[in-house]
Amino acid sequence: MAHEAIEYQTREGANWATIVTMIIFHVLSVVALFHFTWGALAVAVFLWWLTGSPGIGMGFHRLLTHRGYKTPKAVEYFLTVCGVMTLEGGPISWVATHRIHHAHTDHEGDPHTPRDGKWWSHMGWILTGTAQQYPDEVLQRYAPDLWKDPVHRWLNTYYYIPVIATGVILYALGGMPWLLWGLFLRTTYGLHATWLVNSATHLWGSRRFETTDDSRNSWWVALMTFGEGWHNNHHAQPVTAKHGLAWYELDMNWMGIRFLEMIGLATGVKRPKVTTANIEPQTTQIAA
Repeated sequence: MAHEAIEYQTREGANWATIVTMIIFHVLSVVALFHFTWGALAVAVFLWWLTGSPGIGMGFHRLLTHRGYKTPKAVEYFLTVCGVMTLEGGPISWVATHRIHHAHTDHEGDPHTPRDGKWWSHMGWILTGTAQQYPDEVLQRYAPDLWKDPVHRWLNTYYYIPVIATGVILYALGGMPWLLWGLFLRTTYGLHATWLVNSATHLWGSRRFETTDDSRNSWWVALMTFGEGWHNNHHAQPVTAKHGLAWYELDMNWMGIRFLEMIGLATGVKRPKVTTANIEPQTTQIAA
């Protein structure tokens, strides 16, 4: 399993569809600044939270990838739809890529380690080569749980449909300002926030745990991603649903999961076995 994904990875060839899409979204994000309204800003902030926290943090990452908790299928599908609205690809491709990242973190086979370059880890890895486009056999190997689910299979193929539908609805309700802010600017900001977890939190920040990778805790990335920036904590205990261990480590994604647990929509929530209450202030040896 460890070598199957690596043998398919390549940096050769430009992903022109991705490149053109990124250019369009970045250009229209700048255009959005000239079409400001308070309503457009409010819509953008709400969708940033909906897609970034329930979608990526709670959904794609802590639920689908690491299975840090369980939910009814209806809730799982809702969180997944929120995730695909980020334009970060389909759930199976996202999950497989992230599981490959954890299998080879900051070593050969990691799809986006800064050891291969800061630009590569942040954005370059989606513009050329494999990116998240692994063949079916790799997706089946790394995400068999999602591959067996026809809803996730459909969303993985047609992940762009919720994005397009969001744009149509925004334009119908609020015209060009809502479209520019709620889709293009919000999506572009969300993409860079997620990519900072791949790049910045493997370059700068503090290390509570001596993991076998370069993961760091970054408070400012955590603020941009609703708690995903406590990355060293996460790599030390990947399957736990809570990443912020200290009282000052704000983790809104964990708050969302706790809320689901309190109302009976999240079960089997995996909590950290090692916390700030039972470690020394210095870094602690723990397996990645």
